[in-house]
Amino acid sequence: MSAESPLKVWLEREGALLRLRLARPKANIVDAAMIVALHAALTEQRKAKALRGVILDAEGPHFSFGASVEEHLPANCAQMLASLHALLLEMLEFPVPVLVAVRGQCLGGGLELALAGGPIFAAPSAQLGQPEIKLGVFAPAASVLLPYRMNQPAAEDLLLSGRSISGTEALSCGLVQALAEDPEVAALAWFEQHLQDKSAASLACALAAARGQMLRDVRARLAEVEHLYLDRLMKTHDANEGLAAFMAKRQPSWSHQ
Repeated sequence: MSAESPLKVWLEREGALLRLRLARPKANIVDAAMIVALHAALTEQRKAKALRGVILDAEGPHFSFGASVEEHLPANCAQMLASLHALLLEMLEFPVPVLVAVRGQCLGGGLELALAGGPIFAAPSAQLGQPEIKLGVFAPAASVLLPYRMNQPAAEDLLLSGRSISGTEALSCGLVQALAEDPEVAALAWFEQHLQDKSAASLACALAAARGQMLRDVRARLAEVEHLYLDRLMKTHDANEGLAAFMAKRQPSWSHQ
C-alpha cells in the first residue's frame, strides 16, 4: 500500500501472519477508500501458501467510529452497502482466521468489520455499539452477524437501543472472546499459541467446515437486508431526516413515517 493508503499492510513470522492496520486515526472511518484497501490486501494474500492467520487492528486510540455517513446518503448508499457487504463476505470466507484487536470506540460499520473476523480481543474500556438507529436507519450487516455472536435478545438490545457497551460487558454476552489491556498483544499471543504451528491447508478446510451453513445463511440474509434498507427504509421520511440532521449537526424531527 502507498503512504497515502488508509490501511497499513505487512507480513510477519516468515509469511505466516498478515497484519492489517486501519491507519486514519482517530476515526478510522470505514469509507470507500478503506474498503478498497482491505479488499486489495485480502485478495493479494488469499492464496499465500504459508499464511495461517490475520490480525486486524487500528492506529490511534479508537478502532473505528464506523462507516461514512456521507456515503450512506440516498445517492450513494446502494453502492456503499454492496461494497461493504462484499468485503465482509470476503473476510468470512478468508481461508485463515482473522483476529480482531479492538480498543476505544468500535461503532457502526467498524463493529460490522470486527464481526466479520474471527475472535475479537478487546480492551476492557473499549466501547462497542451499533448507533445507526439514532440516525433513523439500521445496521444491515450487524443485523445478520450479531446473533451469531450473542443471543437474539442481546443482539436486538444493541440494534434497537443504539447504545454502546464496554469490552467487559461485551465479554459477558459473547460479543468478544477475550479482554486485554493491550488487545493487539493478546491477539498475537493467541496466534502464536493456536495457529502458528498449524497446517494452512488444514486451517482452510476447518474454517470451511465450521462456517459452511453460517456462510450460506449470511449471504442470503445480507441480500435480504440490503433490499429492506434500500427499497423500504430509504423511502421513509425519517431515514432521510435522520441522515440530514446528522450532517447538519441538529436534532432530527421524526414524523414516524
